[in-house]
Amino acid sequence: MKAFVLRLVQAGFGAFIASLAFPQPGIWPLLFVGVPLMVFAFRRVTIGQSIILGAVTGFVYYGAAAKWVSVYLGLAPWLGLVGLQTALFAVGGVAIGAAWRGVDTLNLHTVSGRLLGGFFVSAAWVAREAIAAQFPWGGFGWARVSHGLADSPFRYLATLFGLTGASAVVVLVVVAYVLTWQNVSILKGKALHLSAITAGLLALLPFPYLLLTSAPSGSVRVAAVQGNSDSALFTGARQGDAIAKHVAAMNVANIGTVDVVIWPENAMDIDPLRWPEAAALADSISLGTNAPFIFGTITEKGDKTFNSVLKWQAGEGAVDQYDKVHPVPFAEYLPNRDFFYPLAPSMFDMVPRDYTLGTRDPVMTAGDAIAGIAICYDIVDDALFRNMLAANANIIFAPTNNSDFGRTDESIQQLGIARMRAVETGRSVVNVSTVGVSAVIAPDGSDIDRLEPFTAGVMVADVPLSTVVTPASVIGLPLEWALIVMGLVPIIGLRRKRAA
Repeated sequence: MKAFVLRLVQAGFGAFIASLAFPQPGIWPLLFVGVPLMVFAFRRVTIGQSIILGAVTGFVYYGAAAKWVSVYLGLAPWLGLVGLQTALFAVGGVAIGAAWRGVDTLNLHTVSGRLLGGFFVSAAWVAREAIAAQFPWGGFGWARVSHGLADSPFRYLATLFGLTGASAVVVLVVVAYVLTWQNVSILKGKALHLSAITAGLLALLPFPYLLLTSAPSGSVRVAAVQGNSDSALFTGARQGDAIAKHVAAMNVANIGTVDVVIWPENAMDIDPLRWPEAAALADSISLGTNAPFIFGTITEKGDKTFNSVLKWQAGEGAVDQYDKVHPVPFAEYLPNRDFFYPLAPSMFDMVPRDYTLGTRDPVMTAGDAIAGIAICYDIVDDALFRNMLAANANIIFAPTNNSDFGRTDESIQQLGIARMRAVETGRSVVNVSTVGVSAVIAPDGSDIDRLEPFTAGVMVADVPLSTVVTPASVIGLPLEWALIVMGLVPIIGLRRKRAA
């Protein structure tokens, strides 16, 4: 019993350490400490113990990484989110424990045995990670191991393998490190083998970096506006205040000649499709800049409500529209409202309307730019980015509204995910927020321009366009499926063993 308690402490401590790799403080090397502490806690335990370890690990990991949910929205939404992830991690713990059973049948005194062992464990880890990013209700694709690499040189692993594959490489490497330390007896041999693993990992980085830095072919001049508007769910602001704040930010900026003007999600807080005054304003902005005007607003069609981005052209009105494909469950809509609402009416009163999931294509044109559009939480939707690339997107616009989370880590974590999307797809990302953090990110993940949070301003930048085909865009999805299958195979073997 005492040994198992120590494992619980190890797993929980590792989960907390790993969570510190995400902003803030964003100390990415801690991934290489926290991840092995977590995964090795599942070695040589029973199925029941794996479930308990998974629950503890999941609660600490997601509870710490997503603590921003509780700051403005309260404890109940945080508990709901973390509780669901805890349950999924408990199930995932069984897969990790089963993978370790397979590892312990290998000859870990050989290099191939240790690498294969690392592959087994990494497959089990990312199977849980990938499934949790999709299920239920579209999943919670936040706090993947790969997201912690955003500000490190290892972010280029996502260029090669995608976000799931990058997570797998990190887990594989740390497991191989520890197994090498445990199973190579001579100190000189340990140093040689550990150096070889490190060299192999570092050797992966130059190619994607060179690919991304040589990727741009042309540019588009963008004016992206951060109005510092109070656009939170329970704001006391009046309708039209967000518009006024963004107009004011533009009025004091030297915008000059641009190819497109971009406002954040919900910045146009009066729908110009229904209100002539808002339409006239959109016309004036497009006319005044002689450029298409792309902005976020709430639209309606019949009895359906959409979180939308419109492309507005002076004299023509809305010439294109994208509706958010991944509205946030229990925040932007209440799944199965008839079932859930009676369970906690006061809490679910926080979700007064249900946004409909969008079905429109996710690209818009602006000059030479074919822009993929990702509204806020869309940034975690892998399928959306595959659809953008399939539609020949050569840049990504990511309008977002982070007002609900105030001065927490949420917006900087989201920016980190946007940075990973840039290097994964080989596309520049214009991440523009109502309150920040707004940034223009190059295909290699570096900042072209950036605005401090809770300040009003305009980023005017020549943003590179790119049509590069990254390895991740080709092998990312099949690799993810292969890892999921390999991560679940040990569970099937475990069931057969129990049946026998």
